Amino acid sequence: LLDECSTDGDCESGLYCFSCSQGFSGSRCVRSTITDQFKLLNNSLPFNKYAYITTHNAYAIDGYPLHTPVPRVTFTNQEDMITSQLNNGARGLMLDTYDFDGDVWMCHSFGGQCHDFTAFGPAIDYLKEIEAFLSANTEEIVTLILEDYVGPSGLTKVFNDSGLMKFWFPVSNMPKNGEDWPLVSDMVTNNQRLLVFTSIESKEASEGIAYQWNYMVENQYGDGGMQPGSCPNRKESSAMDDKSKSLVLVNYFNSMSSKSASCKDNSGDLINMLHTCYGAAGNRWANFIAVDYYKRSEGGGSFQAVDFLNGKLLCGCDDIHTCVPGSTSGACTPP
Repeated sequence: LLDECSTDGDCESGLYCFSCSQGFSGSRCVRSTITDQFKLLNNSLPFNKYAYITTHNAYAIDGYPLHTPVPRVTFTNQEDMITSQLNNGARGLMLDTYDFDGDVWMCHSFGGQCHDFTAFGPAIDYLKEIEAFLSANTEEIVTLILEDYVGPSGLTKVFNDSGLMKFWFPVSNMPKNGEDWPLVSDMVTNNQRLLVFTSIESKEASEGIAYQWNYMVENQYGDGGMQPGSCPNRKESSAMDDKSKSLVLVNYFNSMSSKSASCKDNSGDLINMLHTCYGAAGNRWANFIAVDYYKRSEGGGSFQAVDFLNGKLLCGCDDIHTCVPGSTSGACTPP
């Protein structure tokens, strides 16, 4: 980690060669994959006792193939395809879904609508990548957080068509009053390994898609969520310290995505915000941290941030690697 490099081949497994002018000179080896907390310790605790890296606007990918007749004129938030994001350890995907061109698409909006110059691609293409990953990785759980602009039944159809319904975690099994979630091991055994949240309240009753704000609190996204020492809730969310919602999501990304700033944002500044949001959330550590360009960092980045959170959640240590197996009481080995 942080050794000088010229190519990815100069770096050990799990690292890649990257230049972050805001953090260090030249090119150095930085993290490119997550630590699997379930394999390192255990998967026998409730789902809400772990932390997961989450890719903001996971669909808005540099160089994503054009699916419309005009050039795309909009911003991106990630640099690699969904399959790579998942293979590197992303377990939460934030996706914006729209009715467009007679189908459901992933899209940025302009004036509240999806346009051919802001569209990325049909949702089915992305969902099939997720289906292939879950089919190949039978102990993994993926959470989809949808900013939803799709009419009635549209999402149900595309999830059915993608083959993902066989992994669906049912709303009826979700805790409504801040209780713990089912054990991860039971979710795996029951093959209920896809959690889907929508921003449209009525769809919970009509289509069985969980309304996000019944289960989760979330801080302000964009620049408003990046002010040192402050962790306000976004307006759709209840207060950060509302413990009737058992999941906590922390956003940490600029309102206008910035590749150049992301390596610094995803490093020490992110860790500092996790401490701030811990206090704001009633002394609860985040379960999801949502970032742009998740692989960019000054070293450990968002991967290290999740190691930090899982250490705090699972044993009270500052890094999951220092947890003593079987201990939940802050018994930490030296890093």
